[in-house]
Amino acid sequence: MKLLDDYFKLREQVHNYFGYTEDWAVIPIDDATEYYWILTDDCVQFAEKKENLSSEKKDFGHYYENDIYFQRHLPQHVYPTEDYTMICVDTHTDGNKFLQIFDNSKKLEE
Repeated sequence: MKLLDDYFKLREQVHNYFGYTEDWAVIPIDDATEYYWILTDDCVQFAEKKENLSSEKKDFGHYYENDIYFQRHLPQHVYPTEDYTMICVDTHTDGNKFLQIFDNSKKLEE
């Protein structure tokens, strides 16, 4: 089926772009490029508006936070490139883990 062939080829291209090698578990990709984001040692916080992430007044309830998914089978958990960063995250909701992709132009410093 061409549709499936195309899907797997595109997924492989995304993995290759970030230097990600799938192992042990298949983790789905989540497009988070619309969000502003902050990366800490153990989590990523993201929001639709950057003012919702400012350290002076975090607007609780208006931003999201996912823990970094530390999986022993993966050599790394954060995959930065020049334009985008892919982070293995654990949502702690219904067992969901994602390869969450963020736009580096929307990265904020803590």
